[in-house]
Amino acid sequence: MTKKNESELHGVSNSFIERFQVYLGEFVYGGIDGSVTTFAVVAGAVGANLDSSVIIILGFANLFADGFAMSIGAYLAAKSEQGNYEKHKKIEYWEVDNLPEKEREEIREIYRDKGFEGDLLEQVVAVITADKDRWVDVMMKEELEMIEDKKSAFKIGLVTFVSFLLLGFIPLVVYAIDFLKEGLEINLLLWSTSLTVLSFALIGYLKGVVNTKNKTYSVISTVLMGVSAALVAYYVGDVLESFVVSK
Repeated sequence: MTKKNESELHGVSNSFIERFQVYLGEFVYGGIDGSVTTFAVVAGAVGANLDSSVIIILGFANLFADGFAMSIGAYLAAKSEQGNYEKHKKIEYWEVDNLPEKEREEIREIYRDKGFEGDLLEQVVAVITADKDRWVDVMMKEELEMIEDKKSAFKIGLVTFVSFLLLGFIPLVVYAIDFLKEGLEINLLLWSTSLTVLSFALIGYLKGVVNTKNKTYSVISTVLMGVSAALVAYYVGDVLESFVVSK
């Protein structure tokens, strides 16, 4: 491979990593929901002593239905935020065109509160208001405290859905293999739990990266959250199974 090809490959790799990092938050939260809800379904079904085939049906039904619903919700939320931003931006453009003195005074007040005064304050106001786009951008950020999210709403929904499916499938892996291989000589719930806990740990680490918080704390808290949800589901399934059978 030539140096030029290596450079191009490296550039493509860096570009992919950068694009993934932009949507890392969606990947993390889609993965958290996918893992927790699917594992809760598995644990609840095991607690109710349901057959592996039933667990697979319930698990996959939850995986695709909840994953699709969550991705649609993420898409609609992103579109709503973007629409709200554009609406207020159009209002600011109208005010700059029709009420320039009032808007100029608002810029002056914003930067006066930041400690600017005298000639320096007037220079800042003059520079900002000299360009309409810059003027509106400052008003959006400083007055309305709104920052444009340039991420694609479609990609937000897609990443959420893919993450939900990938990480949500982990609790079902051993049950799917057991169904295809017609009986594995292993403790299915134990293996499912172990794999899911590892996925919780990975998600927790990525969550720490996204939130720039202590990664160890993030891993532990995410694992505990997932395990707690599974325990609740397991014992609810066990209690309901006992009640239904007794009836």
